[in-house]
Amino acid sequence: MFDTVLVANRGEIAVRVIRTLRSLGVRSVAVFSDADADARHVREADTAVRIGPPSAAESYLSVPRLLEAAARTGAQAVHPGYGFLAENAAFARACADAGLVFIGPPPEAIALMGDKIRAKETVRAAGVPVVPGSSGSGLTDDQLAAAAREIGMPVLFKPSAGGGGKGMRLTRAESELLEEIAAARREARSSFGDDTLLVERWIDRPRHIEIQVLADAHGNVVHLGERECSLQRRHQKVIEEAPSVLLDDETRAAMGAAAVEAARSCGYVGAGTVEFIVPGKDRGAYYFMEMNTRLQVEHPVTELITGIDLVEWQLRVAAGEPLPYAQDDITLTGHAIEARICAEDPSRGFLPSGGTILALHEPQGHGIRTDSGLSEGSEVSSLYDPMLSKVIAYGPDRPTALRRLRAALADTVTLGVPTNAGFLRRLLAHPDVVSGEMDTGLVERDAADLIPAGVPDEVYAAAAALRRDRLTPAVGEGWSDPFSVPSGWRLGGTPAPLVFPLRVAGLDPIEREAPAGCTVNDGTVTVTADGLVHTFRHAGDWLGRDGDSWRVTDFDPVAASLSSTAHGGADTLAAPMPGTVTVVKVAVGDRVEAGQSLLVVEAMKMEHVLSAPHAGTVTELDVTPGSTVAMDQVLAVVAPDPPDEEQPAAKEADHG
Repeated sequence: MFDTVLVANRGEIAVRVIRTLRSLGVRSVAVFSDADADARHVREADTAVRIGPPSAAESYLSVPRLLEAAARTGAQAVHPGYGFLAENAAFARACADAGLVFIGPPPEAIALMGDKIRAKETVRAAGVPVVPGSSGSGLTDDQLAAAAREIGMPVLFKPSAGGGGKGMRLTRAESELLEEIAAARREARSSFGDDTLLVERWIDRPRHIEIQVLADAHGNVVHLGERECSLQRRHQKVIEEAPSVLLDDETRAAMGAAAVEAARSCGYVGAGTVEFIVPGKDRGAYYFMEMNTRLQVEHPVTELITGIDLVEWQLRVAAGEPLPYAQDDITLTGHAIEARICAEDPSRGFLPSGGTILALHEPQGHGIRTDSGLSEGSEVSSLYDPMLSKVIAYGPDRPTALRRLRAALADTVTLGVPTNAGFLRRLLAHPDVVSGEMDTGLVERDAADLIPAGVPDEVYAAAAALRRDRLTPAVGEGWSDPFSVPSGWRLGGTPAPLVFPLRVAGLDPIEREAPAGCTVNDGTVTVTADGLVHTFRHAGDWLGRDGDSWRVTDFDPVAASLSSTAHGGADTLAAPMPGTVTVVKVAVGDRVEAGQSLLVVEAMKMEHVLSAPHAGTVTELDVTPGSTVAMDQVLAVVAPDPPDEEQPAAKEADHG
C-alpha cells in the first residue's frame, strides 16, 4: 500500500477519499485553489498545497501544478476523485511519466471509453447491444443533422468526450437541429475541451440502469450489481438507488455479464461503471450507453448493499493487489437510496445559486450517511460544480430506505445558499417513485407540482418574530423605557400594531405582524398558527424547515422604486444567477425582436440564455464575453419600440 496519496479534487469527493485513506493509515495530500483555502477537504487532509487562483483551469485542471504538488509532498499516487481530471487519459499518462501511480484505469482504457463513438463500436464487437445512432467521429453540423433525420425524431445529441449529462440536447423538431447542435457543441467545448458530438435515437420513457464493475491487473473482473438512476433532471441524476426494482435475477445476471464483457473489451482496471438504457415499453431489452471510467457520484449506495469500500479497492488494485472474491462471492443485502444536494433554487427554475453557508446541519445516525464537503462559513462559488453533498439512506427494504431518506432530507439545513433538499424530499414521496414506476422524464414532467406556490404564511410570521426579538432590549433590573420596547405602546392611546414590511425575492412584498406566543432561541424560532406549531432554523435573513429555505429581507418601498426607475424595470436583462457571460450576440444600438437570444450566462457548468423581453433597441450593454456577474446584476437594457402611430384616415374620393 502507498504511504502518501495526493487527492486531485475538491469538495465532498475529496473528503470521502481522505476518509478511506485515513482508515488505511495512508497520508493524504489535499490541493486547493484560492477560493478553497479554508475548505473542509483542506482541513481534513494531513497536508494541503495551494495550486493556483480560483479558476479551475488555473488550479484543479492544471496538470503541471498538480504534479508539482505531488513531487513537493512525496506522494506516490494520485486519486482523481470524479469529474475534473478523473477521465482524462493525458493526465493519467502524465502521472505515469512523473513516476506516480494513477488510481484509475490505464490511459488506453480511459481514451477508448471516453470517446463514446469508439466505445460503442468496441462493445458492439464484444456482443453488447448498443443504442441506434450515428457512426464515425468528426461529423460536421450538417452531417449530424442528416444523421438525425435518418434516425428519425426525436434524437439526443451527446458530447463524445464527456458524460454527466453536460452538453446533451434532446431535440424533437427538425427545424431546431442546427441550433441545438451549436448549443451542444458550446457546452461540450466548455466542459470537456472537445466539441465532437454523436447523435442517438431518443428512447421514450427510458430507465437508466448502470452496473458497477471492479477489475484488477490480474485479469479478474466482477460486477457489484446495479444502480437505478432514472430520476434525472436535464440529464443529470438527482436520486440513485440500489438495487433496482425493475430487474429480476435473470436480467440482472445478463446485464452484469454484459458489463463485465464491456470492461474486458477495453482492458479495464479499477472501479468503473457501465451504463445501460432500458426502453420503457420493453423491460427485457437493454442497450449500452457509455462507460464511466472512474468512481461514480452514486457509489455509496453500492457500498452499503455490498459492504465493499470502493475507494479502498481502487487503492488496493492500483497498488497491485488481486481481488479476493469471485462473482459468486458478491451478495446484495438490503436497499440504499442517495439524494444529491445541489446549490440550486427550484423556485427559480433550478438556477444555480451561491453564497455563504450561514448555518449547517447534516443528518447522521442509524441508516443514514452524509458525504459532504461543507462546513459553516463555506463559500459556494459559481466556478465549480453545484453539488454540495449527498445524503444516503440504508434499510432492510426499499420502503424503509425511502422513509429514512425523506426524514433525513427534512433534517438537512444549509442556510445561506438555496438548495434542492426540500424538492428531493417531495420527489421521494411521489406515487410513481414510491411504487418504483419511474423513468428519466418523470422529474421534468412533474417538477412544477413538487415546488410550492408562494411562501407559507408562517414563514413571514417567523421572520416578523425574529425582527421583533432583535428590537427587544435585554431584560435588566430597574426601570425600562416604554418607548424602547417593541410593544406598540404609545402615550395616551391604544397600542399600535407592530408590523414589518418583508419580501422574498421574486415575490410581492408583504406586511406582517409578529404573532403572539413566538419563541426565539439561538438558531431556532417557533410560531403557532391555526393550532399548529412551526419550528424553523434561522441565520441572518434566512429561515429553513423540512429541507426548504427562504431568505426574507426587509422591504424598503422607496429604495425599490428608485432601483426600478434606474434600471428601467421590465426593459432590463438581469443575471438570473452568479456566473460568467460566455456569449454576447448584440451591441448597443442593435434592433432586436421579442424573444431573441441576446446573452448566454454560464454557472456551475450550466448555460442560461437571456432573451429580449420585447421588440426594441439595445440601449445599454454592460458586459463582454468573460465578464463575471452577480445574481440580479443588470446586464443589458432593451428600450421598447414606440407604439405604432395612428394612421390618418384616408380621404374620401371626390366625385363631384
